[in-house]
Amino acid sequence: MPSSSSISPPSPDPRVLLRLLGFLRPYRWRLALAGVALLAAAASVLVLGQGMRLVIDQGFLAEDRTRLNQALGMLLAVVSVLAMASALRYYLVTWIGERLAGDLRRRVFDHLLELEPGFFEASGEDGGGAGEITSRLTADTSVLQSLFGSSLSLAVRNLLMLVGAVALMLVTQPWLSAIVLVGIPATVLPIFWYGRRVRRLSRFSQDRVAELGRYAGEALAGIRTVQAFHHEAIERRDYGQRVEEAFASAVERTRQRAWLTGIAMLVVFAAVGVMLWQGGQAVLAGTMTAGELSAFVFYAVLAAGAVATLAEVAGDVQRAAGAAERLLELLDTRPSIHAPANPTPLPEHTDGDLRFEGVSFTYPGREQPALDALDLHIRPGERVALVGPSGAGKSTLLALLLRFHDPDSGRLRLDGIDLRDLDPRSLRRTMGLVAQQPTLFTGTTAENLRYGKPDASLEELREAARDANALGFIDALPRGFDTPLGPGGVQLSGGQRQRLAIARALLKNPRVLLLDEATSALDAESERLVQQALDRLMHGRTSLVIAHRLATVVAADRLLVLEGGKLVAAGRHAELLETSPLYRHLAELQFGKQPQPAQRTPS
Repeated sequence: MPSSSSISPPSPDPRVLLRLLGFLRPYRWRLALAGVALLAAAASVLVLGQGMRLVIDQGFLAEDRTRLNQALGMLLAVVSVLAMASALRYYLVTWIGERLAGDLRRRVFDHLLELEPGFFEASGEDGGGAGEITSRLTADTSVLQSLFGSSLSLAVRNLLMLVGAVALMLVTQPWLSAIVLVGIPATVLPIFWYGRRVRRLSRFSQDRVAELGRYAGEALAGIRTVQAFHHEAIERRDYGQRVEEAFASAVERTRQRAWLTGIAMLVVFAAVGVMLWQGGQAVLAGTMTAGELSAFVFYAVLAAGAVATLAEVAGDVQRAAGAAERLLELLDTRPSIHAPANPTPLPEHTDGDLRFEGVSFTYPGREQPALDALDLHIRPGERVALVGPSGAGKSTLLALLLRFHDPDSGRLRLDGIDLRDLDPRSLRRTMGLVAQQPTLFTGTTAENLRYGKPDASLEELREAARDANALGFIDALPRGFDTPLGPGGVQLSGGQRQRLAIARALLKNPRVLLLDEATSALDAESERLVQQALDRLMHGRTSLVIAHRLATVVAADRLLVLEGGKLVAAGRHAELLETSPLYRHLAELQFGKQPQPAQRTPS
């Protein structure tokens, strides 16, 4: 599994772009038509030089009005062809570039959804994690869109014009062509070298602007913390420093670009002046006509411009090759959690019998196992609480049940079937997760609830919301179930988000329920409402509940005490107070004295 550091090679190979040609195969007819339009446009530009020669020699100098009109009419026709061909080429290649970017984004996003959470966690250790990876869906695909939708077309057109211009120069005046062919590299190479410096400064300036966006986004996302710690002055100072750094880099880039523009203009016009002087001598000597000299200068400038454009495109190709490697590296990553070739089908109605048989698991890059030779049997319909200090392995146990990871050794079974013999999608359909910080998505209340059941009717949504103690606050929202909740459900309180997550799980109707500290960090009233909803949700289902607050789980059928990845005690609350020093210690820290077992809320 590659980390984010392995996805950014220092020396991208342009040949990697050839792999993207497969994405263009469905659009080969558009590509062919774009090629025809490109050839027509390039040929039209080359014909313009001959048109200029005819206008000057047979029109102006010969003082022949008829031939002048004919030559100008031909030029108008050529320009019309050039305009139409250029418009068609621009539309087609831009469409192809946008289509390629869209197809790449879809392909990469679809593939990312198949990768296990461990991939994003591993990427986060070396880079920006999921945020850095998802930025490639926009930034890197935009680079490729620019290359395939513009730069490559310009490169091919200018290559054709370069070859054509050099050939026509040789036909027109071979001896003057020799001067030009020697002079073009002498003038273009210094400009190309200076242009590379400008490109480096441009990338540096873009990085500074990107840092501005990152810093501002982080500060605004955490505006409550910023204001609560009266950190506004420091944030203003630090952001101001970054603004000045971005400004300084932009000014340096502009200064270098101004020098580049001035030097380029000086060199190009000096070269044109030398050609005009040499050509003028030939015209005065009678070995060249004025029209031939005009056409020759036109082709020479065309050739020089083509070389400069090709040099620019070479830099774009190098940049795009790096973007392509990063995207293709993601596409080449194979998920470590996948369905077997012939998965074992789960029965239509699972019992929810869970077994851990010598299960051990260590997170990549760590030495201490998160679970160590765990043996455990959870009976169908049993309500089990997992307790223990932080790092004991409680959340890891739930992650293994969902097959976000596979154990290093041992087996997990659902109704006697090894989880690795199941299709992960089939397995996860039987399980419902309510996390400590439930994830809600940008969209309406109904859209978030339908994560549990995509085809749920409004009546089913209302019933699930009622059972989750959420219907009251949903009906009080401005548009009820059609109310947009904002990013992450930001408009709701913690208790309301938690009850929506419970309603979502109720709609899914899972056989096995996994609760990861679902009532922590809630006020007393929210905790009461959430606990009532959880009791309804757990009724008749195999339930595993992680809880640091023992008061919420003392009435469980069985409590499992974990420490250091091992199961150190199991039993009812009263029994563990007598037999488990660790559990007794945890209870004393929270209660101060032995609590009375809580009564279950009626379902």
